Amino acid sequence: MALYSEKVMDHFTNPRNVGVIEDADGVGEVGNARCGDIMKIYLKISNGIIEDVKFKTFGCGSAIASSSMATEMIKGKPLCEALELTNKAVAEALDGLPAHKMHCSVLAEEAIRSAIKNYYDKNGIEYDKSQFPEPHGEEEEQHFEEE
Repeated sequence: MALYSEKVMDHFTNPRNVGVIEDADGVGEVGNARCGDIMKIYLKISNGIIEDVKFKTFGCGSAIASSSMATEMIKGKPLCEALELTNKAVAEALDGLPAHKMHCSVLAEEAIRSAIKNYYDKNGIEYDKSQFPEPHGEEEEQHFEEE
């Protein structure tokens, strides 16, 4: 049995929604110092709908595939639906991830939540704080270097 599904390999070798949205309405970045994965999600939001989403991921194939799949799953969706996206749903949409790579789907979920929270904060929109638990990342944060 192959370690990675065909969907994981497809999203790794042909990732969707890669890039930066310069005038993003919400930006979220999460990282895991132990494995070195860093994800940054950019959202363009109009009337509560995610009109566009881009990502930059520094990490392994599972991290890139998880970012790609997660962005595909929330594009065109209302924010309330995007907040319901779970790491389990991302992993299932990829036809599974090895147990030792499940943290990649967790980072994708957390990056999306972080970007939505950033949007709410920037626009003074009240929200249920319980929808935004602290990320599971390591104590030592990592960040993309700005160009």
